[in-house]
Amino acid sequence: MCMKNNLDRLKIGNKFFNSRLMLGTGKYKTTSDAISSIESSDCEIVTVAIRRLPMDLKNDNTSFLKKLNWEKLWLLPNTAGSQTAEEAIRMAFLGHELACQIGQEENFFVKLEVISDPKYLLPDPIGTLKAAEFLIKKGFTVLPYINADPMLALHLEDLGCATVMPLGSPIGSGQGLNNLANIQIIIENAKIPVIVDAGIGTPSEATQAMEIGAAGVLLNTAVAQSQNPSQMANAMKLGVIAGRLAYLAGRMDKKYYANPSSPLEEFSKLH
Repeated sequence: MCMKNNLDRLKIGNKFFNSRLMLGTGKYKTTSDAISSIESSDCEIVTVAIRRLPMDLKNDNTSFLKKLNWEKLWLLPNTAGSQTAEEAIRMAFLGHELACQIGQEENFFVKLEVISDPKYLLPDPIGTLKAAEFLIKKGFTVLPYINADPMLALHLEDLGCATVMPLGSPIGSGQGLNNLANIQIIIENAKIPVIVDAGIGTPSEATQAMEIGAAGVLLNTAVAQSQNPSQMANAMKLGVIAGRLAYLAGRMDKKYYANPSSPLEEFSKLH
């Protein structure tokens, strides 16, 4: 099951996607695990760290990127490992070169990561703003990875970022949505898609992110480090779909008291 049968599509920049789940490609035990997980997830956006890839895919037979169907998938290069804005900018341009090598010449997407903190891997807000401003002026579709900071999210939106991607909790931690209140504020204020990125460990957490109005979820470790990555990818897909449908349906109002679903006086009137 997916969202293809209705018109509830995710728009990032000028491109539309049916799936609201995005997958990373790191930490898998085997290449086949990565490929089968991508297939099971029905995702359309796959993010890849530029630093881990050869710069000449045509003459490289080791990269699993050549085994993916890029007519169905959209490459989201990420600048992971960049400690400064300048490094991230250089990685973004290399990412576009790689996109061209797989036939996506019009792909200027970049998942912007500027992380100078080696212990907690928290994104650098100043470096992110600086790199985002430069890349947007150069025509990139920028998806910045950020702390769950509502004011930073607004500044990045004002610059022209296509999305904001607040973390649920530190990368690879599996702690879930520790920043739920701030993420909700970001969602309420944003006029661009909010993609929850990092920290999600279970499908129920992906569902929760979607239930509060996130436009999508990006995850990696929760699938790659599970006992059965392909099955977990499928579970994450269903969790994202369930959360989106629940958000669109609108939950019932919470009450401080019981309210019987079958009151006797109303039932008697039906007869």
